[in-house]
Amino acid sequence: MNLSRTVCPAIALCLSAVAFQASAQTTQGSSAPLRTNDQIDSQYKMDKKACDAMKGNQKDVCQKQAEANRDKARADAKAGKEKAEANHDAAKTKSDADYKVGKEKCDAMSGNAKDACMADLKTRHNK
Repeated sequence: MNLSRTVCPAIALCLSAVAFQASAQTTQGSSAPLRTNDQIDSQYKMDKKACDAMKGNQKDVCQKQAEANRDKARADAKAGKEKAEANHDAAKTKSDADYKVGKEKCDAMSGNAKDACMADLKTRHNK
């Protein structure tokens, strides 16, 4: 009887951790929105609460696992944000490079053709 009181919360925590990791992994490399710190903290609080029914080393391990899951999720969220920023910076650098090449091509033209070329180039660059 006493075993079921400690085993059930442990199983619940393990299932929670598995679901938490699965959801964190699906955000990597997908267009799904990253988890916010509020969502991560909420999951952490639920995981910590599941540890309350445990005692001794089992409780300590449970709490450390909850902290580890939280830290991993935060790291995934930060990496995803930094990746998005890096992709944006790379796209801007490429666009600027294409603009410089296009400007040189437009400089070889004259009159209305040059004006039209520059207008088209600026429109494409500012997208």
